[in-house]
Amino acid sequence: MDNPNLHTFDKDLEIFDTGSQVFALTLSDHWSINGTPNGGYLMGVIARIMECCSQKKATPIITANYISKCFPGKALAYVEVISESSNFTRLQVRLVQQGEEKIRALGTFSSELNGEVIQKYETGPPVMASFEESFQVPVIPDNALFDHIDLRLDPSCVGWVSGDLSEPSEFKGWVSFKKERKIDIPAILLFTDTFPPPIFASFGASAWVPTIELSVNVRKIPDTRILKGIFKSRFISGGLVEEDGELWDTNGELVAISRQISKYRKTKD
Repeated sequence: MDNPNLHTFDKDLEIFDTGSQVFALTLSDHWSINGTPNGGYLMGVIARIMECCSQKKATPIITANYISKCFPGKALAYVEVISESSNFTRLQVRLVQQGEEKIRALGTFSSELNGEVIQKYETGPPVMASFEESFQVPVIPDNALFDHIDLRLDPSCVGWVSGDLSEPSEFKGWVSFKKERKIDIPAILLFTDTFPPPIFASFGASAWVPTIELSVNVRKIPDTRILKGIFKSRFISGGLVEEDGELWDTNGELVAISRQISKYRKTKD
């Protein structure tokens, strides 16, 4: 029986161990863009599976290769523990739907740190308008993601919505769940893929930008419920565009860094 108090995101991360390191799951349409499950949500599901199979639980580095488009519905995840050491657990997950491999992901989880560690930032969190003063991305038809995610863009980043394009190719703003929930590893992975492609700021939204590969390094689990994000693209060439991202908590601590590689194809007018 469903728990009415369970957050929608937690319901949509549910996995079932069928034995022999195979997990059954159902991909939700609650986190979709144009009917396709968001890549960050898919990575969050994969991270939840990896956590179940890893003796280490801290600061994961997860890289997902998106081989073919997923769809809402049933899937199977096949897990392989590649290696175990005193410091790291390395795993591979293959996500399969209707017999076709959709995603292959590699993850490295670390042991918890004991004692003092060096911390040095050569850059800081983005400077931007307050959460209340920023532009809230509205609920968009066929984009269920924004039914559940509160994404607010700095006013300097919203000209593209009305055709006022600008440089650089950058978006910065605030991100949180609309229904309050603590931020954990799957949530961080989701948030790294909730901002629009930064190339929209300078070229507009008339393009197809499907993700080929997404890599996220989680540095800490924040205590805050809202994160600051900044995402930039600097190079379009060979039909590809990169996106470099940072997530920060409201205390000025780095939460995660990401790099995403996507196809870039202009759509027909």
